[in-house]
Amino acid sequence: MKLKALLLASLALSPLAQAKMDIMAHHAYARATPPTAVTSAVFGEFMNRGDKERYIVSATTDAAGKVELHDVIKEGEVMKMRQVDRITIPAKGKVELKPGSLHIMLFDLKAPLAEDQEIDVQLTFANGEKHTFTAPVKKVMSGMKHKH
Repeated sequence: MKLKALLLASLALSPLAQAKMDIMAHHAYARATPPTAVTSAVFGEFMNRGDKERYIVSATTDAAGKVELHDVIKEGEVMKMRQVDRITIPAKGKVELKPGSLHIMLFDLKAPLAEDQEIDVQLTFANGEKHTFTAPVKKVMSGMKHKH
């Protein structure tokens, strides 16, 4: 019995387990879609409680056939969405994914995303670690409102 408790304690304190606890998703949501839409996006605030910068290099979800990391840039008077290689979460800091800025783009939706559903999203970091969070599906305007 003592061996089992010691083993569980050592796993909980291992660097891999500790690193996963350093990343936290807050106010995450996926944008609801009309019935014929084939794309959507995931937004939210991602906090890093660790001492090192973390880099999201990819994301996946069963709700979409393809997932990319995106940003929106302004070229002259035109706003353009572009794929990015990574999203940086600063050490002891946070990054906000929001409409018109950094976000996780969902392509080839397997079904429309209806309000009050949830999807699981898995992030992969540059060091190979993975973090999964659940994103409720919301209308864009209701998703942008969150109380503190």
